[in-house]
Amino acid sequence: MMLRRTILPFLMLLACVPARLHAQTIDDGVMLVKHDLFAGDVYTHDSWDHYWEGTLERTNGNIGTLTTQNNVWSANYGVTDRLNVIGLFPYVWTRASQGVLRGQSGFQDVTLAAKYRLFEHAASQYGSLRGIGVIAGGLPLTDYTPDFLPLSIGSASKRLSGRFTLNWQTHAGWFVNGSAAYTWRSHVTLDRPYYFTENTLFNTSEVDMPSVVESTASAGYLKNGLMADFVFSNQRTRGGGDIRRQDMPFVSNRMNFSKIGGQVMYPIPKLRSLVFELSYAYTVDGRNVGRATTITSGFLYHYQARRQPRS
Repeated sequence: MMLRRTILPFLMLLACVPARLHAQTIDDGVMLVKHDLFAGDVYTHDSWDHYWEGTLERTNGNIGTLTTQNNVWSANYGVTDRLNVIGLFPYVWTRASQGVLRGQSGFQDVTLAAKYRLFEHAASQYGSLRGIGVIAGGLPLTDYTPDFLPLSIGSASKRLSGRFTLNWQTHAGWFVNGSAAYTWRSHVTLDRPYYFTENTLFNTSEVDMPSVVESTASAGYLKNGLMADFVFSNQRTRGGGDIRRQDMPFVSNRMNFSKIGGQVMYPIPKLRSLVFELSYAYTVDGRNVGRATTITSGFLYHYQARRQPRS
């Protein structure tokens, strides 16, 4: 029992934050043309040794540094010039550098999304403005437990989200992108008949999960396959309690954070259909999450069904 009370919280909702991939993500302003395919494999390394217990930042020697790694297989296909479908399949494993608790590993949650270009206007001679709507859903691929934080690989909740993205792209290659989403999450069933959270004892195994609001803003350069941008992202959980002092985290805790980072994608010379991606993110502020450093790298392949300018 004393050991359980000294476990620090899992810093992020892995089920809600897939790896960023240019022309591959749910929240960017890029669309593939009809019959184009953009697919690849991306590895993410996330680690932290400080975290916020509510609003109090602290460390915990029973965990030391918590490392979460995930390998995401992803694909984006252009059904039409205005409609893309996206699939994400992550394998996740966790590890603590100190203490006696063993990490977990396994396939996490599949994410499927439909991304539709609502409009595109040539606002001036300098560029164009486009609006994109996305409907996305996710569900666990395996029967993992969410009740072993901070070493659980996800929240085990089914999800449905709606997103709107506004993108401004200049002819010279500079762009600004803003995206916001609201995610509904189903209840989670624990392997025990009761739990305690928000100063209340619940005599049930079912946990109501609060909804999540996400927003992302980015600005950068995109032309001839080369892309570099700066990214700010924010997440706010609509409800949920704080981690109690010296207690373990709970699956429905409020998990808020703000992150800054950047991303570079570079077509490999003489193999321009193969793209190398590298990104970095750092958690600058949070509540019931860790102050994490996240590095992502991988290779993506772009199959072009027709050789003409993309929409």
